[in-house]
Order: sequence, then C-alpha cells, then structure tokens
Amino acid sequence: MIIQNILKENNISIYKLSKTSSVPYATCNDIVSGRAQLEKCSAETVYKIAQALNIPMESILSPCFEKRSTFENFKSTICHHVKELGDIDFIIDTLQSQDIRRYYERKWYPESLYLLAMLDYISRENDVPICDEYDDIRKCRLEKPVYPASVLAISAASKKDSVLRRSAKSAIPEFKRFNIIENEVRNVI
Repeated sequence: MIIQNILKENNISIYKLSKTSSVPYATCNDIVSGRAQLEKCSAETVYKIAQALNIPMESILSPCFEKRSTFENFKSTICHHVKELGDIDFIIDTLQSQDIRRYYERKWYPESLYLLAMLDYISRENDVPICDEYDDIRKCRLEKPVYPASVLAISAASKKDSVLRRSAKSAIPEFKRFNIIENEVRNVI
C-alpha cells in the first residue's frame, strides 16, 4: 500500500500521521494495515492524510482503482509493448515507469517478475548492462511454474506431461529463473 511505503520511507509513525492529519489513530492504523479500504473512506479523511503526507489525493487513491487483468492478457500487453516501442525504448520506459517495483509492492508477483524477466531478457539481447535496482526482486521465484495457456491446453489435450517438461526445458532463462515458462516473446500478432 502506498501510504505504508511513504510512512516507511519518511520514517513517520502511524501515531505521527494521526496527529498531523487529525485523523483518529484507529482509522490511520486500519488504513495503513489494510483493514480499512482507503477508497471507502470519506473524502475528508483521504484529504487530511494526503495533506499530512504532502502528496496529492490522486497519488494515494489511484492504486485502489487499478484493475488487474488476467496474467495471459498482461503478458500479451508486455510483448506488444516491446514490439511497439522497440527494445531500447522498452528498457528506458520500463525503468522510468517503476512498474516492476509497483507491481511487487502490490503483491502482484507474477506481473512484477514477468516484467523484470522481460527487462533482463531484452537487456541481454541488446548487450545492455542489467539494472541492479531490482536485485532484491531477482532473488524471488514463484512457488509453482506458470506455463502459457497454449502449452497447458496442448498438455491437457494430449494428456502428456512431456509437453510441460519440453516447454520448461526450452524456456528463456530470464523467465525460467522466476519459474515462469516462456518460450516466445517476439512473434506477437
């Protein structure tokens, strides 16, 4: 949650936020801990907290309204983004957007790791040094392998796990490191 991150970055306690904003401690605590949804709070409460943190209301509310698409749609969007921008502009855009960190902080781990894998893969393909800003996230790995829907469908139709094993064996290393089985990111229509 963005408020929790701002408090941590600025070494502000919930108590201090409560005092500065004139929002009751219990309310601030519930918002920061995630027990209360910020988008359900009154405009006055959101305004007071935003003022106390010296940030626009939109900055703390916008993540509340961001919709999460299916992982397959997300992957397709990223692949199309690479195709539209080109490799170098994709690298620049991804690093400037901070989306990898934003997804990770929202606990959208598949999206965060997929985008980081794509960044690392495109960087390797273009002999661009790997950005060390995400080294902490590079230590993570999804608990179970995530296969493309098409590979899962072929495996289910053929009733053979060998399809999954073959796909995992030929996966792009940057994706496989995160337990994401991805074999093709360039040929998108």
